[in-house]
Amino acid sequence: MVEVAEIFRLHGPAYREKFGDRMLPSHRRAMQDIETCRTESLGGQVYFCKQCQAQRYSYHSCKNRHCPKCQNEQANDWLAEQQNLLLPCHHFLVTFTLPAELRALARSHQKLIYNLLFRASSAALQQLAQDPRFVGARLGMVGVLHTWTRQLLYHPHVHYIVTGGGLTDRGRWRSSRPAFLVPQEPLALIFRAKLRDALKKAGLCGQVNRRVWKKQWVVDCQPVGSAATAFKYLAPYIFRVAISNNRLRQLENGNITFAYKESATDQLKHCTLNAEEFIRRFLQHVLPPRFIKVRYYGLLSPAHRQLLLKARQLLSATISKLKSQVVKTTKPRALLSCPHCGGPLILLSPLAPRGRAP
Repeated sequence: MVEVAEIFRLHGPAYREKFGDRMLPSHRRAMQDIETCRTESLGGQVYFCKQCQAQRYSYHSCKNRHCPKCQNEQANDWLAEQQNLLLPCHHFLVTFTLPAELRALARSHQKLIYNLLFRASSAALQQLAQDPRFVGARLGMVGVLHTWTRQLLYHPHVHYIVTGGGLTDRGRWRSSRPAFLVPQEPLALIFRAKLRDALKKAGLCGQVNRRVWKKQWVVDCQPVGSAATAFKYLAPYIFRVAISNNRLRQLENGNITFAYKESATDQLKHCTLNAEEFIRRFLQHVLPPRFIKVRYYGLLSPAHRQLLLKARQLLSATISKLKSQVVKTTKPRALLSCPHCGGPLILLSPLAPRGRAP
């Protein structure tokens, strides 16, 4: 099976030699971590199977959030941690997309533009939701940043799970319609205006093509059901990396072929890139160090947990039923078993790391 780590080991040295003076430290670190993940470089443990008398070497993970091998089991853990945020109401998925004209600026000022994208989109949604013609209340929101398309192209956007209702200024719960939260076109206009104002304050508006402020921006809002369903839907988005190993099909003659689904037709297609272009596309989705890609707003903000409790009381909800729905989605960690016979493995000894250099 082809892996991103294998691509980096084979073609990473040539890429670093060619572009090393222009590479960000975070990109270098991501490549190094992925190359050494679950190898003897990071150390691990030796296990023994009494049933077939075989030894198994289990190496440590790199724990880099961009590594395809290190994100698989975290979605269930995150779901369990969100139990106290669940409200018994319908929810929506709202997606804000950064226009193509702003993407070059975002690439050059990633941390700033990503922060402004979060700030402008969350404020726009809360502002429109406060209009009594729609919800007339403060919503609860949790958002996650993504920067890629299925073909690894640069495409920054934020997905929000949003409560279908909220608290009014008088402390009462007010629900939205089950299939309608706010109108998309006015939401896009407010989002555009807020991001434009933020870029002006940051002194970056002069670097943007003025046509972007006259075009229609893309905001999508869709109902997604109950809290448990909505959070379960969002969890994979939070821990998804730019491309998973199971999408890689072939590595041959310096070319990588991977599978993707075309969004318009839902048909499975294949894309082939040379190694240099594949690595370039992958690395452009490495986030700035310590950047927070999951954020909470409104009723779900850590600063407003007393409002969340108030909302739950007004909805006359007991969280136990909601908790059980989430717990069922989590799976206990499996005991290590022998890959040859399936028997239980016994820990013999730890393995010392052999250095992190690829």
